[in-house]
Amino acid sequence: MISTYLWALLAIAVSLSVLMAGAWLVQQRTGNSGWVDTIWTFSLGLVGAGSALWPIGGASPNARQWLVGALVAIWSVRLGSHIAARTAKIEDDPRYAAIAQEWGVNSAKKMFLFLQNQGFGSIPLVFAIFVASRFPDDALRVQDYLGVLILLVGIAGEAVSDAQLKTFRSDPDNKGKVNHDGLWGWSRHPNYFFEWFGWLAYPVIAISTDYPWGWATLLAPIFMYWILRHVTGVPPLEDQMIKSRGDRYRDYQKRVSVFFPLPPKATAS
Repeated sequence: MISTYLWALLAIAVSLSVLMAGAWLVQQRTGNSGWVDTIWTFSLGLVGAGSALWPIGGASPNARQWLVGALVAIWSVRLGSHIAARTAKIEDDPRYAAIAQEWGVNSAKKMFLFLQNQGFGSIPLVFAIFVASRFPDDALRVQDYLGVLILLVGIAGEAVSDAQLKTFRSDPDNKGKVNHDGLWGWSRHPNYFFEWFGWLAYPVIAISTDYPWGWATLLAPIFMYWILRHVTGVPPLEDQMIKSRGDRYRDYQKRVSVFFPLPPKATAS
């Protein structure tokens, strides 16, 4: 049993490393680092679904394996398609462009290492999918359906957030303004919140006193929160918004929760 999980970790690590090397090649060839996130999302979906359907004892995938594989595939196709459509309309992602500018002449080498680290850091996400799919009970339980509901809520919430932001940006009168309509009036980053929320599905499916490996799935939402809230999500985006929106965004920061949706403050303090 232990060797199976260790082999899975190795296979996941190698797969992600190869795919992120491909993302680097695309980024270098096109000059558009937006494709990095597109490829990362599809890569996570591909490796995640593959790990979920990895045969158990040579048997065909059971219902839970298909369920978990379908969940990660749905997530990947929805988010990857959204990022791809957005990337096709820009010349470069301003977050990655700012990082590359700081790196200077060594940007190509450092970008490769950065993307390899991103792939390495994604191992807990795929491993959570793998572990959840191997819960030692072939029959689906209430927990499995609750996990489905959580992921669907996460996907729907993120899709609504993205649609609200797209609508706001499509209005020329909103140029230079800050969106505080809909979900954006409750969280400054509702799309990031719902992305994180969806990863709670795998611990819900897997955690049980009869399945010690299930606790490893907690690494997925913990890692996703850390990366979105403190690394590549909120910090660089907020810096960018301060530069482009100034005091308007500072006022928005005072009134609206940074991550978890909460009722907005009536007035700036």
